[in-house]
Amino acid sequence: MNPSSNLYIGLMSGTSLDGVDGVLVALPDAGNVHAGMQMLTSAYAPFSTELREQLMALQQPGGNEIHLEALAANALAENYAACVASLLQKIPAAEVRALGVHGQTIRHRPELGYTRQTNNPALLAELTGIDVVADMRSRDIAAGGQGAPLVPAFHRAVFGAPAACRVVVNIGGIGNISVLRADGTTTGFDTGPGNVLMDAWIAQHQGKAYDDNGSWARQGQVIPALLDALCDEPYLHQTPPKSTGRDLFRPDWMADKLQAFADAAAVDVQATLCAFTAATIAADIARHAADADSVYVCGGGAYNACLLDMLGRQLAQRGCNARVTTTEELGVSPNHVEALAFAWLAQRFTHRLAGNLPEVTGARGLRILGALYPA
Repeated sequence: MNPSSNLYIGLMSGTSLDGVDGVLVALPDAGNVHAGMQMLTSAYAPFSTELREQLMALQQPGGNEIHLEALAANALAENYAACVASLLQKIPAAEVRALGVHGQTIRHRPELGYTRQTNNPALLAELTGIDVVADMRSRDIAAGGQGAPLVPAFHRAVFGAPAACRVVVNIGGIGNISVLRADGTTTGFDTGPGNVLMDAWIAQHQGKAYDDNGSWARQGQVIPALLDALCDEPYLHQTPPKSTGRDLFRPDWMADKLQAFADAAAVDVQATLCAFTAATIAADIARHAADADSVYVCGGGAYNACLLDMLGRQLAQRGCNARVTTTEELGVSPNHVEALAFAWLAQRFTHRLAGNLPEVTGARGLRILGALYPA
């Protein structure tokens, strides 16, 4: 490790369970990201079918979990290391100050005082020769917070504007929003499902991992009664701070909602699931950021044109005039935002600076996030 280096790596594998996004970035002095963040390169390492199935199985209780999680964590660390190797084709590992990695969420139960992101950061440090900062969420939960979402602090640092109320929407497996108000205050929380239900439905009916550009959903018709039934979920009406995941929005949750719609065409269900994600996000923007002038979308959902169109219409129906675009307009690819956030959190840790926002997570105060695994 070079203690004077400003080079950091961020890795992110989210609830979509598709693979790892990685970035190598030069960060300015801690706390002054606006002074110039330079992304040097990016990489993507897809999950093998076997690893994806291993991680999917761990989303629900089952037999021999400790053994199975340990094997999955080792395989995940090797996948992370492969992504890092792709990032370091022109720069030696010794020049990187630290690597921030989220791990793969397999349980998220903040109401019970824990969250579980499987990973083997010791193995990752061994494989890469880079200091690894991992376990980003547990310190916030120990302080009474949700441990999520963590990205609003980064969104404020990079995307905040002094004269405008902006909303940053991350649509991965789960959706979350960051409200960046003109006065400098920030709120954020998980809105509900992002792509997770749409991905599960198209996998079941077409054998595809996701609905490319929302093209299948666009062919269907929204079923109003089903949309109302989906929107009746109590979580959606809770007051923040709040966070959620596959623990709630799982296949049997969707199956229960669909029981009364057994005769519905599969394509119409897909259209309704897309409308459901748009409706939950729009409702929360209308509730918490009605004066927003722009909504910037990142994550895989940013590449679903049908979803973005539905979000724009849902906002207009609620009297919100915010235009919907992506973080590309702000100079950051939608695929890279979360990985950059974890590089930034690694930098915060190395400088012993807080990485959470108590007003977002509900923690009792600012906390330094992460645990260090030296190379």
